[in-house]
Amino acid sequence: MRDWSPFMGLPLWVWLFVLPSLIGVICLIAGPRIERPLRPLWSVLDGVYVASGVIAGFFMVMILSLIVVGMVARWTSVAVPGTTEFAGYAMAATSFFALSHALTRGAHIRVSILLNSTAFLKRWLDVFAVFGAAVIATYFARYAVKATFISEMLNDRTQGQDQVPEWLVSLFKLDFAGVASGSSTLVYTPVWIPQLAMSIGTILLAIALWDTLYRMLVTGVNPIVSESVE
Repeated sequence: MRDWSPFMGLPLWVWLFVLPSLIGVICLIAGPRIERPLRPLWSVLDGVYVASGVIAGFFMVMILSLIVVGMVARWTSVAVPGTTEFAGYAMAATSFFALSHALTRGAHIRVSILLNSTAFLKRWLDVFAVFGAAVIATYFARYAVKATFISEMLNDRTQGQDQVPEWLVSLFKLDFAGVASGSSTLVYTPVWIPQLAMSIGTILLAIALWDTLYRMLVTGVNPIVSESVE
């Protein structure tokens, strides 16, 4: 799997960086004229970001549940292997799924000293910062996906005590024949399964940043409203 393999006749870097940048130029030129047609798409994306935050909250509750199960297991001298590893996977899923939702809610740290100096800097330096963040997030997402593919290709397995039913691995592979077999044989967790959360979370973060850039260029206003802490 090469880093920038051609896709539909064009290098992957064209699809990931050049095409989104050209869309940004179109948004800048068209401006408010295309705001109305884009609003339904923006509503859908807002729903996706909220759903990602809900998933992150679900995994946070799972972390608490696994910690409680581990505590009760120690108190009752009942062996429940793998709770530490599964809690770690849930923590990673919480962190990555929360990225896009936290961004759109203004929960990420933003240094705004220069942005508040002049109206010109407030608009264009903000655009430049979001564009740079979108490029970096896209680069991160591309290699997060690559790492997941490589782990699956090498059949990399965890070295801990966590094991999952074989049918669950088939489900993640979309191998419905394996799911139908209902094999309850326990196998060590493939590393690519928890890595899926990293891949999906970074992709959503990149989409959220490009989306934010386009909204700024179309409306002239940054849609991210920082949360104030009294």
